[in-house]
Amino acid sequence: MISQVSNKIIQNNNANVNLKRNEDVTFGHVSSRSTKFLDSFVKSQENLSSTRFIQGTLTNWFPKAVLSRSFVDFSEFTFLELLESGIFYFAAPFFGEHLFRNKLFKSAQPKELKDTITKNLPKSLEEIKNSNMDKVLKNRMITSKGGVVLACAAVPALEYALGFAKNLFTLKVFKVSNFDNVANLNKDKTEDTAQQQRVEKHSKQVLAKMGALIVGGVVGGLALAKGGYKSGAAIKFSEALLEPGEQISKLLHKVGVKSDKTDKFLKEYMKLDFDNNNGKLALSKGQLALTCITGLFGYSSAAKDRGKLDFLEVWTRVPLVVLYTIFGSALLDGSFKKYLANKGKYPELIKRDANGVIGAVPKRKELPQIAEKLAKTKNTLKEVELDNLIRQKAVITGVPYLFSLIAMGFTLSAVSRIWTKYRYDHGMKSDVSAQQNRNQQTENFIKISPAFNGFHISSAHNN
Repeated sequence: MISQVSNKIIQNNNANVNLKRNEDVTFGHVSSRSTKFLDSFVKSQENLSSTRFIQGTLTNWFPKAVLSRSFVDFSEFTFLELLESGIFYFAAPFFGEHLFRNKLFKSAQPKELKDTITKNLPKSLEEIKNSNMDKVLKNRMITSKGGVVLACAAVPALEYALGFAKNLFTLKVFKVSNFDNVANLNKDKTEDTAQQQRVEKHSKQVLAKMGALIVGGVVGGLALAKGGYKSGAAIKFSEALLEPGEQISKLLHKVGVKSDKTDKFLKEYMKLDFDNNNGKLALSKGQLALTCITGLFGYSSAAKDRGKLDFLEVWTRVPLVVLYTIFGSALLDGSFKKYLANKGKYPELIKRDANGVIGAVPKRKELPQIAEKLAKTKNTLKEVELDNLIRQKAVITGVPYLFSLIAMGFTLSAVSRIWTKYRYDHGMKSDVSAQQNRNQQTENFIKISPAFNGFHISSAHNN
């Protein structure tokens, strides 16, 4: 027994050593502790789910936690942000890779094709079309991919429902439905029973509808994967569903609008197919964009139930957060790389082509090869050059990242809260002023009306 345990420990240790060696071969050996930390940051930035989750949490949750207006406010946005981050960044890969690709949709395929289709599902639409597979198998692959994406309509549906789930959570746990009370604006904390009933009823209705949509998407996706390959219309539908940006580009070309930048943008940010992450289904920017935009309209609809101030705060803050969530710090990356290129910084990582256009920064796994070439040229150690390249890439990525965190996190959260407080105070003053005007008009009417003046005198005399 002891011998078996010892052998098992030795096997596990050997496996860990082999994994470590494989990692060193792929990414190179990093020497200093500070560089290891920066290396982890650089690697995380190349995984869309991980980097956007970290950005979203730091930008959306942390500043609002610091600036929270009440315990109810803190509780409901914590509930919202944690669930939202999970839906934004991990729901699509989880559903697509684990629940659909390897379970439900695998079972929908013929026995002899289960493994083939499942294995090749992460390939892009273009790769499948250009492959050596026979036509029927290609069509099965296309409609299977379309079916998985259709079933993943569950993700934007969940995001749309999240604002209503948050309203219901706050109502059931804290007995609060008025946003003025959530934001600690109304000091007397009065609640309107009719509003509470309206919030509860509408929230439950939307949650039920989104549940039905999710079921319908999964059923429709399975039907498309199982028999869609027989129908030309189903195949075309699948292609349009996977790459809607490509279809829009073709339409623009037909009317004479041709632009490589536009085509690239549409392909990247309107792609509903998954990215291929080493043979696994990974979140694409198009999927993230669709979920974010759906969430904006879900929050807007849910906010209407809780009052005008909630609705206005959503439209003050959330559109900018949506843009940041979709693009991350990429909006600033281009300008920062251009600045570094003009200063002659980091020439091994930032290069211009013949037309002066700055190309993509090499990925982390490419750095060891670049470091090896530099070490031979400079007659230095490869490890030293690799550490330098990692630090340089961390600067290229980290500066826009940090700026976005400060600008989009604390600044936007503070401004939206200050603006909401101003609206509330201004509205209260307007209400008081309007009431005073009504009272003054009544008094003036009594003074100038003999009938009311006589009635007033008569009433006082009788009393």
